[in-house]
Amino acid sequence: MRFPIVVVSVVSFAACAPVVVSYAAGALASQGESFAADDDPELIAAAAPFGLKVTESVLEKAPDRVDLLVSAASGFTQYAFAFVQQPADFAEAISLEQAQFGHARAKRLYRRAMAYGLRALEAAHAGFGDGLIKNQVDILSKTVKADVPALYWTAAPWAARIVLSKNDPALLGDLGTVEALMRRALELDEVFDTGAIHEFFEAFEAARPGVKADVAKAKAAVHRDRALALSHGQKIGPYVTWASTVDVAAQDRAEFDTMIEKAVSFDIDSAPNFRLVNTIMQRRAQWLKGQAPELFVNARPRADVVVMKGN
Repeated sequence: MRFPIVVVSVVSFAACAPVVVSYAAGALASQGESFAADDDPELIAAAAPFGLKVTESVLEKAPDRVDLLVSAASGFTQYAFAFVQQPADFAEAISLEQAQFGHARAKRLYRRAMAYGLRALEAAHAGFGDGLIKNQVDILSKTVKADVPALYWTAAPWAARIVLSKNDPALLGDLGTVEALMRRALELDEVFDTGAIHEFFEAFEAARPGVKADVAKAKAAVHRDRALALSHGQKIGPYVTWASTVDVAAQDRAEFDTMIEKAVSFDIDSAPNFRLVNTIMQRRAQWLKGQAPELFVNARPRADVVVMKGN
């Protein structure tokens, strides 16, 4: 509990203590690691906004700290998904107004995260923003492995905004840029964050328009399997993604049940480094299980699948 108090003091005296600001920025940039093993999403949901706002305050004094900009992009993206968008998804069947409010708020947070990601890339490569518009291939060719976190945490919230803005042609037109950023990240460091880029492309390939279903499924499966391999089977996200994208699109209720079963029956405590994200994704799996009658209108569930309740 001492850390937030120290940071508040740092912000107050930042003008006369730039070295201390730099130290605080580095500490803030790595704060997410302490959240990963937590088993109480509600506790993190309550704590995260303070940390995010302190991060923004320190950024006012150290505006070009790439690590801190990436931390802000990452923090706002994850907060928006886990604690704003997902509750809005869950609320949709109960209150459309509540769901719309939550989705609109999530879009704003994703936009903020995306802006921090772009600032990080601009700080590392002057002219990156203009280059992304004028000569995408050239500017991306200048990025290196150290830029992968910034590339990922720029593209991820950008993609999330697009998903929540399906009726916005302007945003839909950005999809090619999002893919280019992620492709470059994959090329530079495909093992980043134990397969996070592969998890992205699992969903991306499954939903790619204009591609035959069997081809899309095969490409998505490559990324799913690689993501599972890189996390040594300790992250359940690939199962949930597969069920909600590939299986729903194919109306394959049997495989959907199998994937959801893998997620909800997973022992959260067996992978302490991923306890928080697995808890959140397990809740999503439970929700998807309850949505199955609406997701599979004409499909019949497998009689031999017994779904165990998770945490």
